[in-house]
Amino acid sequence: MAEILHLQNIHKRFGPVHALKGVELIVYPGEVHALIGENGAGKSTMMKVLSGAHQATEGDILLEGKPYKPMTPNQGRNAGVAMIYQELTLAPNLTIEENITLGVEKSKLGIVKHEKTKVKEALDLLGKSHLSPDTKVMDLNIGTQQLIEIARAIVADAKIIIMDEPTSSLSREDTESLFKVINKLRDRGIAIIYISHFLEEVKEISDRYTILRDGMTCGTGMLKDVSVPQIAEMLVGRSLENMYPHVPHEIGAKVLDVKKVRGISLPKEASFELRQGEIFGIFGLVGAGRSEMLRCIFGLDQLVSGEVHIGNDKHHAGGITPKKSLNAGLDLCSEDRKTEGLAQDMSIAVNTTLSALSKESNKGFINLSDEKIIADKWAEKLQTKCHSTLDPMTTLSGGNQQKVAIARLMNHDSDILFFDEPTRGIDVGSKAEIYKLIQELAAQGKSIVMVSSYLPELQGTCDTMAVMYRGVLSPKLDTSEWTKHKVMMYGTTGQLT
Repeated sequence: MAEILHLQNIHKRFGPVHALKGVELIVYPGEVHALIGENGAGKSTMMKVLSGAHQATEGDILLEGKPYKPMTPNQGRNAGVAMIYQELTLAPNLTIEENITLGVEKSKLGIVKHEKTKVKEALDLLGKSHLSPDTKVMDLNIGTQQLIEIARAIVADAKIIIMDEPTSSLSREDTESLFKVINKLRDRGIAIIYISHFLEEVKEISDRYTILRDGMTCGTGMLKDVSVPQIAEMLVGRSLENMYPHVPHEIGAKVLDVKKVRGISLPKEASFELRQGEIFGIFGLVGAGRSEMLRCIFGLDQLVSGEVHIGNDKHHAGGITPKKSLNAGLDLCSEDRKTEGLAQDMSIAVNTTLSALSKESNKGFINLSDEKIIADKWAEKLQTKCHSTLDPMTTLSGGNQQKVAIARLMNHDSDILFFDEPTRGIDVGSKAEIYKLIQELAAQGKSIVMVSSYLPELQGTCDTMAVMYRGVLSPKLDTSEWTKHKVMMYGTTGQLT
């Protein structure tokens, strides 16, 4: 079969930073090609070169055998290359049709022509025939919004669709729906470049793979010929025999007592206890209420009933705020790093130290030198890939941004830490480092609540676990008592047997 896309010896430099170093990639029509790499390996840069957001410093791209050098994303889209970013780029106040045709509207005498027929055809293909093109995007769930991005590519007659971490915010049900759509696109001869850190997912949906490491292509082949552990080892360039390292830690006295809390975003009561040095995992499908519970306890969302005891501090409904939680030694790493976890327009150093400014200030003045020293220390510990910690957050990949969000918690040094999806968007090698870090924090006497929709990391990291189903939290049990069957039974039915 003739290749549809060929990247040859692609280099990309940003000043002194050599982001891509002779990358090679071949994609065929009607295949799902997995692009795998650690955070900062060059995946996003490579895809931005392909889509027209960046221009290669040197090298050649052939699209259907012809030279291809887009200068803008619009040129890339017109040539048949569509990019779907991890952070969706939809306008929530516009309709489905307006979002799908945005930027490529057809008009006559200055009046925009409706394209409802093409939009409906795309929605039908995606299994969303019940949706009206006039529905506002803000009224759709995240899984359906993801499909609207794909519909935009279909209406634009895309030959190649690039999907960057498309399932990072989806439930398993929405993920399965997306995979059905991808299979339909493959059957139509559309090539899919699929970027994901979920290696099991990559094996399930993709035909071939290419691995990037440090801006270079370091492996390619058929996915049926390799195992997940083999992919992981090629990915990081070393053995990952102990993906979930264990650091000995003792569980002590109770430090957090959550009693029958209920909030505006959490309609059902939830209770649990947390002890010193304990790692408590909470599993649940997307939308089960896990994040809402943490937000209510921390004070981000309003608590309408119940009590939260943090050490000797007792907080009643309506009285708890993020400031009081922080002062009492409770900190939260939000799952939404883009709008809550980080100040995107500020530097890496500022974001790292923002919660504990007293560490680099004197009489109200911030010592910028101390701020950078602190940020550099955490960047080295978490292996954050950046040119300088003085660079803005927007220069980092999504996974490296997540590391900065975690560094902020570490630098603040609270005794109780809430981690909400701490490894979302992080590569497999960095995940192992985060798991080890959480274990080390427990060994230091920190108490941790870890929310995740990825069951293996909870079973590999946590001492105790509970499962949430539609706002109802199960009893807390030792992790060893939770079989996969029992977890999924409660997560989908609310019943333990």
